[in-house]
Amino acid sequence: MSKQLLDKYNVPGPRYTSYPTVPYWDDETFSMDRWQEAVQRTFAKSNDQDGISLYVHLPYCESLCTYCGCNKRITKNHDVEIPYIDALLKEWALHRSLLGNTLRIREIHLGGGTPTFFSPQNLTTLIESLLSTNSISEPHEFAFEANPNSTTKEHLETMFRLGFTRLSLGVEDFDPKVQDVINRIQPFERVAAVTNQAREIGYASVNFDLVYGLPLQKETSIINTIGLVNELRPDRIAFYSYAHVPWIKGVGQRKFSEKDLPSGAEKRALYELGRKILEEAGYREIGMDHFALPHDALHRAGTEGRLHRNFQGYTSAHTLLSLGLGVSSISDSWYGFAQNEKVIEDYIARVTNNEIPIFRGHILSEEDRILRRHILNVMCQSETSWAQPEEQHPTLYQGLDRMNEVKADGLVVVEDEHLRVTEKGRPFLRNICMALDARLWRNEPTTKIFSQAI
Repeated sequence: MSKQLLDKYNVPGPRYTSYPTVPYWDDETFSMDRWQEAVQRTFAKSNDQDGISLYVHLPYCESLCTYCGCNKRITKNHDVEIPYIDALLKEWALHRSLLGNTLRIREIHLGGGTPTFFSPQNLTTLIESLLSTNSISEPHEFAFEANPNSTTKEHLETMFRLGFTRLSLGVEDFDPKVQDVINRIQPFERVAAVTNQAREIGYASVNFDLVYGLPLQKETSIINTIGLVNELRPDRIAFYSYAHVPWIKGVGQRKFSEKDLPSGAEKRALYELGRKILEEAGYREIGMDHFALPHDALHRAGTEGRLHRNFQGYTSAHTLLSLGLGVSSISDSWYGFAQNEKVIEDYIARVTNNEIPIFRGHILSEEDRILRRHILNVMCQSETSWAQPEEQHPTLYQGLDRMNEVKADGLVVVEDEHLRVTEKGRPFLRNICMALDARLWRNEPTTKIFSQAI
């Protein structure tokens, strides 16, 4: 990537795990009645056909990783486990009473926080209760995120018995200096032990999360880390850009200062180096920041045009209805979004009061739905088309008009009612989507709300 293009396009921008992005949700026109109507509308046509997805947020961690932007609560008190699971199951019962029918579960994703903060026994109670009286779709995908330091063989065996076949490990970087400054000390031997145990048990896919742009991170960090990662050959890798947003996350990202971070050009060089090493090792880039081996379901979804993107990132399955359980979780009915209370005590209080604990949301307009499809197509397939009337909208053409510079720089080709991202344009997916983002352009932010695009 040329320095000229990097300087030009390395501006703050959304990651587009949704459209509209969360800062542009219209809370004023959102209501629980409209949200429940949107959920029931989607459920009626998706449950029997595709099933639904569940995202469960388990927010507790024993220690603070200073790079982390997740909603979490730091504690070593494991007495919090059972009350929180009780609240999750009460929330699930409230959703069940709204939907009524037996549910077909296609996806479950446990995120956090640290899901393996919870004991295997309590995780068993949670999952068995969520699945009771429901059916499981075929095919289905159950996955959970894990910290290698807190993940035991009993955790792995228990989750596999419960139907989980995909494991995502937070690796980040193996450089001891980087691990120290981000407060995430985990030796290679520990990650290897968990990975090997998972494979011996029978897990179909193991993912590693890596992060570039971390404080004190150098080219040698990337070379050594990916070299060690390649010894373990995870089936897929998420190679994320570190989002430095201390104005949102506060002191958690202030164990280090900005001078410890790689500059824009240095940061991008870390990604390009990592991508080169991964591709030489047989991995293929999928969408943005994701890599997979050819046998993995994510790679197949990418080559077959089935790749989807949601609040957890890229997935090989696409259900129209995704329900989020737990503090800060976001639900997606395709016609709208809704987010739960972001403070644990507020979340539990609402559920205890027999209320679905949603505190904000957005109902998509026709414009939103059309632009959402095009932005998803760009993020997942690197192309989109608008030949049919239902794919067209005046704001789409306004967005295409904003792409004159992007076209001139060779990042996209637009012709015959079709947009294609070029190989040169792949690092700029977020910038290309920003041109289509009508809500962003109608109300450009005056304060810092997004991380850098590149």
